Amino acid sequence: MNDSVAKKIIENAKNFVIIGEAGSGKTEVSLNLALAIQKNSGKQIHFFDMDQTKPILRARDSSEFVSREGVVFHYQEQFMDAPVVAAGVIERLRDPESIVILDIGGGAYGSHMIGQFAGFLNGADTKTVYLINPYRPWSGSRGDIEETIARTAGAAHLEKLSVAANPNYGLSTTAEDVLGGIEKLREMLPDTEIEFVSVMKELGDEVSRRCDLPVLTIDLSTIPEWMR
Repeated sequence: MNDSVAKKIIENAKNFVIIGEAGSGKTEVSLNLALAIQKNSGKQIHFFDMDQTKPILRARDSSEFVSREGVVFHYQEQFMDAPVVAAGVIERLRDPESIVILDIGGGAYGSHMIGQFAGFLNGADTKTVYLINPYRPWSGSRGDIEETIARTAGAAHLEKLSVAANPNYGLSTTAEDVLGGIEKLREMLPDTEIEFVSVMKELGDEVSRRCDLPVLTIDLSTIPEWMR
C-alpha cells in the first residue's frame, strides 16, 4: 500500500509540500509519507517541520522516530512569538539528490512562511498536496473547500495544488467512514483527482480492497502516545 503511494508520488516530483487546515492530519500524513518515500526512493529524504502556528502536535515531537529510519529532520525553535524558518530549505529544494518534504502549519496563517520559497515551490519538480478531511466543519461543502484552498494557496503564493483525502473521526474511525468520506469528497470536487487516501494502519487492507485510490497507511507510533 505505502509502496504504491510512494512510487506514484515521486514519479514526477522530488519536493513535496503538505498543507491543509488545522486538524486535517498533515503531521501524521507527512511523517508516514516521508517513511514510505525513504523506503522507495534511493535518495536522502529531508523533512522540514515548518509548523510555527501551535506548540503541540508538531512533527518535531517525533523527530527521533523518523531519524532512526534515515530521514534527515530539520526544524528551528521559535524565538518568543516570532516564527523562524529552518536553515537549508533552498539548498535542499535545489539539490537533485535530495527529496524534500515540507510540513506546513495549519491554514493560511501557517502558509505565509513559505511564500518566500514560491519561486522554487511552483517549479515542475515540486508537488503541493492539500490534505482534506471532509468531516471537518471547514470542509463540509465545495464552497468551504474552495475558499480555504484559495486562502491557503494565496498566502503561500502557490500556483498548483493536488488533493489527498484523510477522512476520519479520530481513533473511532471505521472503514465505512473512510469510504464514505472519499465518496463525499468526490461529490464535492467531481473534477479533482485525489492523489491518495490516508487511513489508520488497521483499516488499510479493507480500504485497499474496496477503494480504487492508492492507500497510505498511518502508523500512529510515529507520534507520541499522549498526542494520539
